[in-house]
Order: sequence, then structure tokens, then C-alpha cells
Amino acid sequence: MCAHNPPCPTAMAPDREAARPVALRPEQGWSLLCNGVLVFEDTGELLPDGRIVAPHRPLALTVGSAA
Repeated sequence: MCAHNPPCPTAMAPDREAARPVALRPEQGWSLLCNGVLVFEDTGELLPDGRIVAPHRPLALTVGSAA
């Protein structure tokens, strides 16, 4: 599907989110990547084969103060 040089990661690659966006709909909260992956603003994904990847935002780190 990707015609970029070098080619973007495939939809099954661990770094699939590095593919170039071909359609951006920030008002709707999603982007379509050239590898066919739909990426949502909550970091969830819909893969071309219909599988769902749950949102995977990193947890916020909290710094405790010494008492």
C-alpha cells in the first residue's frame, strides 16, 4: 500500500504508528496512515484486518516530595 521511499512500516510491524498519515480528521479524532491503520486520538488503533489495539497512553509519572 505504501509508495514512500523508504517504505513505511507495515500494519503488523511494532512501529506501525511511524507510517505517514494520508487522511487527517482531528475534529473527529482520527488519522488514517498509509499502511491502512486508523489511529485515534486516545492512542487506540484499528488495524486493516479489523483487529482493535486498545489505547496505550503512557502512565503519568508522579514525583513524591520527601517529608
